[in-house]
Amino acid sequence: MMDLSTILLALFILFVAYLYRAYVKISTNHPVPKIDIVEYWGKGQVENHRDDDKINPFKVSVGTEDIQQLRNRLTDAGPFADPLADVAFEYGFNSKQLEKIVKYWRDDYLSNWKVHEEFLNKFPQFTTQIQGLSIHYLHARPNLQSNDNVKVFPLLLLHGWPGSVREFYEIVPLLITPKNGIAFEVVAPSLPGFGWSEATSRKGLSPEKMSVIVRNLMIRIGYEKFYVQGGDWGSAVGSGVATLFPENVLGYHANMMSIRTPLGTLKTIIAAYFPSLFMEAEYVSWMNPFSRTFWFLLEESGYFHLQATKPDTIGIALSGNPAGLAAYLLEKFSTATNRDYRQMHDGGLTKDFHMDALIDNLMIYYLSNCATSAGRIYKEAMHTKIKLDRVAVTIPAGVAHFKHEISHQLAFITSEKFKKLIHETFHSHGGHFAALQLPEVLYEDFVKFVEKTL
Repeated sequence: MMDLSTILLALFILFVAYLYRAYVKISTNHPVPKIDIVEYWGKGQVENHRDDDKINPFKVSVGTEDIQQLRNRLTDAGPFADPLADVAFEYGFNSKQLEKIVKYWRDDYLSNWKVHEEFLNKFPQFTTQIQGLSIHYLHARPNLQSNDNVKVFPLLLLHGWPGSVREFYEIVPLLITPKNGIAFEVVAPSLPGFGWSEATSRKGLSPEKMSVIVRNLMIRIGYEKFYVQGGDWGSAVGSGVATLFPENVLGYHANMMSIRTPLGTLKTIIAAYFPSLFMEAEYVSWMNPFSRTFWFLLEESGYFHLQATKPDTIGIALSGNPAGLAAYLLEKFSTATNRDYRQMHDGGLTKDFHMDALIDNLMIYYLSNCATSAGRIYKEAMHTKIKLDRVAVTIPAGVAHFKHEISHQLAFITSEKFKKLIHETFHSHGGHFAALQLPEVLYEDFVKFVEKTL
């Protein structure tokens, strides 16, 4: 008959075995899922459809009547309810600041529309049909002489919401200018349903499936191997490209890298109480106190829940409503750049951005009427059956952390997926829209990553 100590030892061994089995279950990477790389997203039925593989030049061109209609709508905007006493952006967009922006948009910005239109056309732009959708993209190349000793690499540059390709107008000139013997040929597509890229008319176009479209775009242009860089949804789409098509990707760099896995969640909880187990002391403040990040995300994620459930409702409210569009989108450029800007009466918008750049972005949303289709990315992301967070990426990966990003996941979590995470940097300034806010810093960070891959 076994004594008590033997029974306890046996139970302990069983418990350890159970924990080990549970750990293996939550930490084992999944295989790459099968995905249709020619899935049709255009109008009508796929039968007898064949993509027109022609690449067509594109220019932003807006008629005077459309500008006058916009000016009239801005004139008719309001009246807005007064903000509460001593409230800046804590309740949402401050209406007094919105009145100033509407006036500037109408009286100053639109009066110089042709100048802004010319600026939006500063880079060559094109459209081509991919999987039934007309996809718009910027394509900027370095101006090299035949005797220049420069390595030129293709780069797929990806934006998110509520951004657009306008986020990249300051960083593209840096990328195409040779430095230290390196330059890039930049392809920056408008994601499907954003800007002048056609929206699908059917359900299911998730970030993972957008990854297929932008990869196929690069192949169409003629790039079999390329780097990928992205933030916000652009990082999710870029991660999808690296996961599904590693044979095409030279390296993946993000300024917002995150995964959702059981093990990652467990590590986050443990790190909230015992950070020294996972990170060096100087980086603890980037993730902790976790409660601060948790409550911030809970307070500021209402738009996420709305667009993940009823994107068409808010889309209808914003369509043809430039003042509403400004309040809804620019609030994110305030809060996601620095959460402390909620205490500023102007939302800190012009501390980091030029107002013309912000309105350029608004114009893209307004003129293309994409508020609804762009917002649907949240709904599709939450309902996709394709799960890539636990599929390993073995090509080189890198991440640039900017201090005031919405949230941070450090390498002890993201390395679960990115097995060759060779680059992780920490910048004491900057937020969610790094390409627009700090183009030089993001450029230098990306180049350092590329140099590590060579």
